[in-house]
Amino acid sequence: MSADSTSFSPSASAPAFRLAGSGFAYGDRVVLAPFSLDLTAGETVAILGASGCGKSTLLRLIAGLLLGQPSSLAGQVAWMAQQDLLLPWLTLFDNVLLGARLRGEVPDIARTQALLARLGLADRANAMPASLSGGMRQRAALARTLMEDRPLVLMDEPFSALDAITRAAMQELASEVLSHRAVLLVTHDPAEACRLADRIFVLSGAPAVLQQVAVLPPAAPRDPLSPPVLPVLRNVQAALQKAVNA
Repeated sequence: MSADSTSFSPSASAPAFRLAGSGFAYGDRVVLAPFSLDLTAGETVAILGASGCGKSTLLRLIAGLLLGQPSSLAGQVAWMAQQDLLLPWLTLFDNVLLGARLRGEVPDIARTQALLARLGLADRANAMPASLSGGMRQRAALARTLMEDRPLVLMDEPFSALDAITRAAMQELASEVLSHRAVLLVTHDPAEACRLADRIFVLSGAPAVLQQVAVLPPAAPRDPLSPPVLPVLRNVQAALQKAVNA
């Protein structure tokens, strides 16, 4: 793997962020073109694109999760993956506190209990992951992400494995509890993007280029089929289809 000089730094008016990179390549194959994206507290930006276009690579590059590509945003980023990634030998409660314990910090028990109550998980705190439903596991993953208490939250298709009813509930919950953070959401679903995001980008091409395609009316979560949002949804679907066919 290789990359051009890539840097990520909070702007002078933190907690706003300017996420900028000069490109990324796996060996001789250039995956990402240079990009720049400003993101402010209280804003959710969604990124869509065809499978394999580099969405997850972009997110991992920003987070500093690619080998040999550290991020200057260290300590400011919380990460939520598509899978819940709960450790099967730990209780739900201990999974939520995992980050603090790995760093050797004294865990905030009271805050954890309050957060689990907020997420409807207080009565399952001592349960093992294998006994939890998919929705409970995703809520536990969201709780673990929020316990990091970071101003920038990166989410890589975090709801795609859920059934429709659970997914809608999790989208509403995430929109509420992350409303004061800067959120960068990778998704394959235009309706989810229109429901949750303030701005929508499509990543396409070879190397992939990031292009803004929509700005949404305020107050997420929205009904993507409502009259103000439906035209935006159709435009986003068209832009995504064009990217897939490119």
